[in-house]
This record gives sequence, structure tokens and C-alpha cells, in this order.
Amino acid sequence: MDVGPSAPPMMPMDAASPSENPPNATHRKYPYQLRGVKVTHVNQEWSTDITYIRLKHGFVYLTAIIDWYSRRILAWRLSNSLSSDFCVDVLLEAVGKYGWPEVFNTDQGSQYTSEKFTKCFEDEGCTAKLSMDGKGRSLDNVYIERFWRTLKYEDIYLKGYMDMKECFKGIKSFIDRYNDRRRHSSLENHTPSEVYFNHVVLKVAA
Repeated sequence: MDVGPSAPPMMPMDAASPSENPPNATHRKYPYQLRGVKVTHVNQEWSTDITYIRLKHGFVYLTAIIDWYSRRILAWRLSNSLSSDFCVDVLLEAVGKYGWPEVFNTDQGSQYTSEKFTKCFEDEGCTAKLSMDGKGRSLDNVYIERFWRTLKYEDIYLKGYMDMKECFKGIKSFIDRYNDRRRHSSLENHTPSEVYFNHVVLKVAA
């Protein structure tokens, strides 16, 4: 469930360790669509992932969607559980704002192989191909993995958030700065939002 006034409490520290989003052997897996593909424009490739954030008195889960070309974070959610619902919610938020990408990449975690999630790509109106990393191949989803590292080392680990509400505010502030103010050498000194919304043509594509 997303953070909010009526959100349930975060997972306590004495609970079991955070789940690692394991695959479900009974769910259909989709082939990886991005090997050798040159990314040349926005909304060509999006990817998503889940990471966990340890707080002072528990932990929460974070999911986000990134556009490969611009590196812009298009949508994100914070939750205290690993249900497929918050993965579907963040997908529908991004699609509602920006339309479908050409390819949408995930790992093989059970949230992404669930019927509830994959059905989104079978519904009328969906124009995206669903792609999934090879098992154990985190480099297949390299841009979201890099973003997690940046977020954790530049914000999460430094601030040591107490609770879910505080964490939500901090992540929102960081993502707003990352999208709108952080200039990337790989984006020819543009911000992700400049590249995404202005359709900047980069000399060196991803």
C-alpha cells in the first residue's frame, strides 16, 4: 500500500528480512527485447525495478520507472509490501501521463510475471512489448540499477530516514532535483527533464 495518512505501518526491524522479489516458476517469462538495441529517442525503452530501503525502525519498498534515453524517472511508489498492486499502480501512472513506450523491461520477479501485471500488456490499447531480464542478469536493467545506487549513496544512506512518511518526502525531493536540476555528462550536460520533454537529440545514444 502506498504511503499516505491511512497507510499501514512499515515492516518492523525484527520481522523477516526484506523479500528479494523472487521469480515464480509457474508464471510465464517474457524474452529480453533489448540486447544489441540502440536507444535513439524518448519512450523507446522504459524499465522498472523494486529495491528496499532500511529505515531506523523497519524497511519499505520502492519501485520506479525510468526512460532509458533521457534517464528521467517517470513515476515511482513507496510501499510496505511486495504485492503486485503497487507495481501495476506505478505502471498505470506513467502510461496515463506519457503513453506507452515501445518496450517495457522488468526483471523476472513474481510481481512482474503475475497475471495482474502482465494483463496490462494484453489489454486493448497497449502498444508496448513486455521484456524481461535474463535470470540473474541485473546489467540487463542497468539504468534503474544505477539510479538506485545514486539515490542510496547521495540521499538514503546519508539521511537515515526514521519512518515511511519522512522517507517519502525525502525521496520526492531527491527525484524532483534529479529530474529537473541534475545535469548529466552522458546527456551532454542536459537534465533528464530537458531531454525528455524537449526531445533533445543526443550525439551519443545509449
